[in-house]
Amino acid sequence: MDEKPPDSTSAAHPEEARRLEQQMLTTPAIRQLMALDARDELTTAHVRLVAQTLDLHIRTVWRRLADAKANGTAERPGRARFEITEDLRVQLAYHRGNIKGLYEELRAEAEKNNATAPGLATLYRAIRRDLSPGDLAGLRQGLPASRGRDPHLRRPPACRNEEWEGDHKQIPVLVLAGDRLLKPWVTWFIDCSTAMIMGWALTPHYPHRGSILAALRSCILRDDTHGPAGGLPQRLRIDRGRDFLARAVQEALGAFTVDVYVLPPYTPHLKGCIENLNRAATSMFFSTLPRYTNAQRLDSRHRSGETDPPLTFEAFVELFGQWVRRRNAEHRLTARGDLTPLDLWNDDDTPLREATSEDLHAFLLEADRSPRKIQGHGIRWRGRDYIGPWMTGRTGVEVRIRYQPHHEDTIEVFDLITHRHLGTAHLSDQAAPEQIDAVYQARSERAQRLRQDLRAAERKRRRRFKAATAPAPAQAEGVMTRKAATEELRTLRAPAHPDELPENYMPRRLSPGAGWVIPTTPPESTCEEDSHEI
Repeated sequence: MDEKPPDSTSAAHPEEARRLEQQMLTTPAIRQLMALDARDELTTAHVRLVAQTLDLHIRTVWRRLADAKANGTAERPGRARFEITEDLRVQLAYHRGNIKGLYEELRAEAEKNNATAPGLATLYRAIRRDLSPGDLAGLRQGLPASRGRDPHLRRPPACRNEEWEGDHKQIPVLVLAGDRLLKPWVTWFIDCSTAMIMGWALTPHYPHRGSILAALRSCILRDDTHGPAGGLPQRLRIDRGRDFLARAVQEALGAFTVDVYVLPPYTPHLKGCIENLNRAATSMFFSTLPRYTNAQRLDSRHRSGETDPPLTFEAFVELFGQWVRRRNAEHRLTARGDLTPLDLWNDDDTPLREATSEDLHAFLLEADRSPRKIQGHGIRWRGRDYIGPWMTGRTGVEVRIRYQPHHEDTIEVFDLITHRHLGTAHLSDQAAPEQIDAVYQARSERAQRLRQDLRAAERKRRRRFKAATAPAPAQAEGVMTRKAATEELRTLRAPAHPDELPENYMPRRLSPGAGWVIPTTPPESTCEEDSHEI
């Protein structure tokens, strides 16, 4: 947008403020004088009192009263002014909210129709007067920008664990995971009443239902590692992400009698607590780390600090956990009496609804549908063997397993009949780190080869055209004339008849090999007789 709207009229100047106040109070004062005059109770003292109050001359008040009685209303007739109509709103939306573009169009139409176009300043004043900032933002950028100008109601104060909000966020920091630079994701939940970060889980890749179950587990537990906040919420507000709506997540929350409220699409303002946490974490913590992807630009291609050594994923997880603990215990909320989230949590004496670790084993994991049996080598699942020390003496026992999605190095085992948690089983034969790195390296090399093949095929498929400086059909590079194309086809095409042999065609001479017999030409008479016989 190349235009800049003029500054709005400021009411901070005393004289301007006094003038606006006079305009606002004059109309109701004249209306009261008209009512007194209709009852034959109007006196000069009334008019003088109004003039003194509004700092007007008494003749001005008498003149305004006479005009009001003549017009039948205390409102002053407005002068004709330029207004923004529905057609002009559509034209402004056509120009993507560019007021200068709308002005040029109106001026061109006026010159074509021998009319007078409004001035640019007049157009600016009309738009500022007739369009709200939300309407103008919507005509420029669309509905999300327009909703950003709408006020939103605050939820009434509630107790702790009455309502949580959860979300995923991609962290704008490049960290080193293995041999790759990537931007991790965080899955976390916040208590709406106390602004307490209840729990979180970090993944180097896009989060999944396993990330949600791990984060929920850290939210509910209240041990030395996860406390002091915890327990089960009454209600959870989430968006319509496919991973949040997964069957394992729904079963876990439903089993704990947690009411899940799924928000309508494209309504982030309905979970403002977690969205505010996302923004606060970016400005307060992520922006201070090395390799922040939204750092200041040095030029069109480079950003500040992009050559700094990145954090490893392990170091980033440690720093993130420290920031969460500081934010919960030290960050003071101005709107909540300058208290920290931890103070608000401890001051609330609402009883907590807690869950045991056995219940978490049962419900915050995904279940395998088929029963398994403990054998001599452990439990066979998905072509792999799992074993644990607690399996001693349990060979032949049928069990059911539950697991955390995408974290299948361990499984939780339950008795098939009593559903009692028996223990945790681990992979009996895990690959060494060198073997895992070799597999990843082979996958990367294969992907690189495929990527090169696809790019080469795309270059071969791509047709290039000549640059045009005047209106003309697109012309491909390497254009041939008809004569050149015909000549090249004659040299490349295999002849269908000896008469079509090109002049420069030279047959390849074959030397006779061993055992070959070269035929001799028969006499002419013999050939003629044979031909007659045929």
